[in-house]
Amino acid sequence: MKVWIDQDLCTGDGLCEEIAPDVFVMLDDGLAYVREGEKIFAAEAGNPQGADGLAVVPEGQEDVTVESAEECPGECIFIEP
Repeated sequence: MKVWIDQDLCTGDGLCEEIAPDVFVMLDDGLAYVREGEKIFAAEAGNPQGADGLAVVPEGQEDVTVESAEECPGECIFIEP
């Protein structure tokens, strides 16, 4: 399973990071980004973001990733098989 965030839709509530901190991270710009271990998919971190920044969901984190997408007020989290 892979996941990405559309930062244009992100409202910066941080629910995703609260629910799945191993998958999502909030940065100083107030928006959420996906992470893959220490790699953060954000232009400011030197990596592609949005649909080009697909992160592999760690094993055992699938359920909380889906929950994060369902709870997201901005509906900005997208999951790919």
